[in-house]
Amino acid sequence: MGSSRSKPSPIMSLSANTLSIGQPADAFKSGRIEQLVRILVVVGGLSAALAVIVIFGGKARLHWPNFSLLAAAPVIIQVHVTAAVTALTIGTGLMFGPKGTTIHRTFGWTWVIAMMTTAVSSFFIRQINPNGFSIIHALSAYVSIAVPMGVAFARRHNIRAHRRMMTGVFLGGLIIAGAFTFAPGRLMWQVFFG
Repeated sequence: MGSSRSKPSPIMSLSANTLSIGQPADAFKSGRIEQLVRILVVVGGLSAALAVIVIFGGKARLHWPNFSLLAAAPVIIQVHVTAAVTALTIGTGLMFGPKGTTIHRTFGWTWVIAMMTTAVSSFFIRQINPNGFSIIHALSAYVSIAVPMGVAFARRHNIRAHRRMMTGVFLGGLIIAGAFTFAPGRLMWQVFFG
């Protein structure tokens, strides 16, 4: 005869150490840790950007942005800045919003296009080193490789690798590279502090 024991319901399970309703306690802790890591990534990146401004700033004076400087810039710079701001805005929402939803996937593809546009357009911007590439272009090369890898991880349902790759791209390709655009003498410095 069969066993009279029934399996616990997926909604409520009882183990020796925990009672969980819905997700197991470890999944809850893991989600909270991931949220904390995302916050630390953004705060750390913004702190790095602020450090660049303070260390290299000299006599910076924050003022209302002078967008006429962007309007007068070459088209490739306008495309680059537009794509970067789009990627930063969407990326922030993706990091803190719900994952795996149709909205996440739709905005995720938009973010991928914006990031790739940002990376590729940067190869045509050479104000730092007119005769060649600079260290910032190394970040662009990283983004050009890492974004397709992150997409491939998502399509293979390797969510952990996808999350790590895209968080790294967000930090390195947007926050850190973006911090360097605010170095004195560069266009974004002049728009906000010059």
